[in-house]
Formats: sequence, structure tokens, C-alpha cells
Amino acid sequence: MAEFTFYTVAMSRGQISRWALHEASADYEHVVFDWASKPANFADINPMEKVPTLVHHHEGHDHVITEAAAINHYLAETHPDAGLLPDTHEKAAYFRWLFFAAGPLEQAVMSKALGWKVPEGKSATAGFGSLDLALDALDGWLKVNDFAAGNRFTMADTYVGSQFIWGLRFGSIPERPSFKAYVERCTSRPKCIEAVAVDQKLIEADAQAG
Repeated sequence: MAEFTFYTVAMSRGQISRWALHEASADYEHVVFDWASKPANFADINPMEKVPTLVHHHEGHDHVITEAAAINHYLAETHPDAGLLPDTHEKAAYFRWLFFAAGPLEQAVMSKALGWKVPEGKSATAGFGSLDLALDALDGWLKVNDFAAGNRFTMADTYVGSQFIWGLRFGSIPERPSFKAYVERCTSRPKCIEAVAVDQKLIEADAQAG
């Protein structure tokens, strides 16, 4: 048995954690399904029935990790030799932007995509403010830093970078020079290319089967 079992759907947020698994060089096997054919025991593993879901088979125990940002950081913690954890001086920015992307940025992007409008005067209550405000915050950082934690790639970039890779590809995030350059730095990484190829092959197989 592999050390990790990765539950995912090919065209989903699972791609975010697939990238992390490859950056960490984790020993994993995947269980790939579509939304109509979830494994019978999947609700027992993750009551939300969401992907990605990761199970770590460790010393006789099965540890379940959900939420892509948490999964990715967990993989960095369990694979310290991969060099994806922040050092002392990178840690503040690492956690700042990892959780910013998983919270305010994703909320702002989804709010706009789904046509949800924050009532006037309630932007502070909503937490994410507005999409423009969230993007301005990251734009300011990425204009002077190559990556989420500074000038070195860390595991935070598998999550923050994925938000921008998908956002620019599908138009949910407007293109800005700093975002485009950041995406190019992320997508040129060999492990990113490797992980994308796995999911692309699965997507193509689904298309042929359909």
C-alpha cells in the first residue's frame, strides 16, 4: 500500500493537491471518480463528499486531511526534505498568503462568479471586501516578490499559484502583469508539468469514454 491515498475528480480542485503531491515526491495512489460514481465509503471518509481528500496511512492509523490548502501544507510538513516549508523569515508571508488565497481571494472570486453582491457598506462584514481589493493586495506583493513567501518557491505556491493559474485560464481573475509572470514561474516547474500531465490524461480518458 502507498503511504497516501488521494481521492479526486480529474477536473476539480483536486488538481491543486495533485501538484503538491508531486512537489513533495509523495508515495501515493489515487482513487479517481466522477460526481455520479463516488466510492460507497467516501462519505465516511469525508462527510462533505468533496475533493480533494487525502488519507495518510501512518503507523497503523489512517489520518484524513481535507481542504486543499491544508492538504498541501500537510504534505510539506510530512516531507521536510522536499524543501517546501518556509524558513523563519518566510513563515509570516507563507501563512499570510496561503490563508488569504484560501479565504478572501477564493470567496471574492466565487462571489463574483455566482453573482453574489455584498450590500453597500457591508464589505468589511463580508471579510473579503471585494475582488478588486483582494487582487490589489496580491498584486502589490507579487510586484516585488517572485513567490508567496518571498523569492523562493514554497508549498504555499501550489495553492496560491493554482488560484491564479485557474483564474487567468477561465477569466475569473483579470490578467495583470504580476499575475501573468507569477503563473509563468509556477507552470514552468517540472513537478507542476508532471502533475498536470496526469490529470490531463484522466480528463482526456473521460472525454473519450463519454
